[in-house]
Order: sequence, then C-alpha cells, then structure tokens
Amino acid sequence: MSSTAQTPARTIRGESLAAYGFLTPTMLLLGLFILAPMAGALVISLQETNGFGAGTFTGLSNYQRLLTDSLFWRSTLNTALFTVIVTPLSMALGLGAAVLLNSVLPARGVFRSILIIPMAVSGIATALIATLIFDENSGILDKLVRYLGLPDVAWQSGGAAAFASVVIITLWWRVGFNMLIYLAGLQGIGDDVYEAARLDGATGWQRFRYMTVPLVGPSSFFLLIMNVIYSFQVFDIIFVLTGGGPRNATSVLVTYAYDTGFVTRDQGYAAAIGMVLLLFMLTFTAIQWRTNKSRDVS
Repeated sequence: MSSTAQTPARTIRGESLAAYGFLTPTMLLLGLFILAPMAGALVISLQETNGFGAGTFTGLSNYQRLLTDSLFWRSTLNTALFTVIVTPLSMALGLGAAVLLNSVLPARGVFRSILIIPMAVSGIATALIATLIFDENSGILDKLVRYLGLPDVAWQSGGAAAFASVVIITLWWRVGFNMLIYLAGLQGIGDDVYEAARLDGATGWQRFRYMTVPLVGPSSFFLLIMNVIYSFQVFDIIFVLTGGGPRNATSVLVTYAYDTGFVTRDQGYAAAIGMVLLLFMLTFTAIQWRTNKSRDVS
C-alpha cells in the first residue's frame, strides 16, 4: 500500500485518539459523580433500610409500596401541576421580555440587568427573600394588603395561596434565565428578515407569530427541557418557604424524598422515589427529543 493511501488512515486514527483524549477526563468525572451515585441509589432502592447499618435486600417492594402511597401520588400531582404552570409561564414571560429588550427600548441595559439579577441569587437566598414578602404576620405583601383595606391572604396556612406563592417566586427567579437565552436567539436573526416582512405588509403580531416564534424554536426546545427538569427537581424554594406544607399542599417529589430519607430515615424508599423521578425526566426528554423538530432549525 502506498504512503499516500496510508496517510488518511493515520490521520483518522490520530484524530480519534485526540478526541478520546479530550473526552476521557469528562467521562471519568461523569462516571464518578453522576453514574456511580445513580447506580448506588438504584441498589439502595432495592433494600429496606432504617438509617443504621446495612440494608436488607427486598427486591421491588419499595416500588410496589409507591403504588399505594397516597402522599407519593399527592407529591407527584403537585410536581406535575407546578411544572405545567411554571414552565409555559416562565418561557412566555422570558420571550416577551426578550422581544422588548431586543427592540429600540430606552434604558435597555438597565432592564436587562434587573431581570438577570435573580440569576445571581441562590435558591435558598431567593426563598429567604420570599419569606420576608409572604410571611402572614410581618410580610411586606401582607402589610400592603392591609394598607389597601383588602382581605388577608393565607400565604402560609392556605394550601392554594401557599402553592401560588411558590409559583410566583419561582417565576421571578426563572424569567431572567429564559429571557437571556431567548435574547441570544433573537440577536442571531438578521434585521433583513423582519424588513422583508414589513415590506410585505405583515403586522407586528404576524411577524411575532409567524417569524419570531418559529425562528427561536431551538431556544424554545432547549428551555423547555431545562425548565421541565428544573421543575421536577424543585426543592430549595419550597423547602425554605413552605416546607411542603400546609397539609402537604406544596409537597413535591424531591421534598417528599428528602423527608423520607433524612427525617424518617427510610433511605431505601427515598431512593425509590428518586429513581421514579429520574425515570419521569428521562421519559419526557426522550419524547421531546423524538417529536420536536425545531432543535435542528438553524
């Protein structure tokens, strides 16, 4: 075989070795901090534990227990409801803010900073701020309601109001991230596209509905996955703000798993809840990846 024929093969092998070399550190970290803990959680979910000593292998008994656990289904319903409310609202508000801030708006930099600031605040800090706002006895919002002569709202003792407070503070925390991603997508669209639509007589709403929304499809796909994953994993805000109460009205799968694993110390059952939650997220992501075509739109 001639040297000219061997050169491409050597080049391909060299590039493959270089690629594996770059991927190896990432794959090692992924295996050490993601895959190994997941495998450990799966093993624990098949055991009966009480927090002390080694667990006893019981097979699928923890998963069978989930089927008849009313609190598990209540937490699942709350998680689904939280996801259905927060995901579309945060994406819609983020897209609306991005469209406004991408236009000729006075003080655009100031408004962008105001919306992005919550991203720099941790979930725990956000929840602590929320307690100052929604506290029934001394909260800022409650004082404002009394000043206006309106009836008090049971932000902490009423189930619906407590759930609403979690949704409101989560939207405040998440809209800035969605706005930032959408803004990056909008700035990748050339002005000549909109100019051609204006010359054809398209109204502002028509340009938004038939041009902006489809063209930011890849951003929407990314944000949909990220927001759903976040909503299924929400913990810190609910844990600090409501603790899952009142009467489990704001209990979600992660807070229920935490209480089961660290309060009642039933780690096997808590691990089973975590594995079911992981299955939910993987199933949703796989369905979206197969059905959503906009991820491939440039």
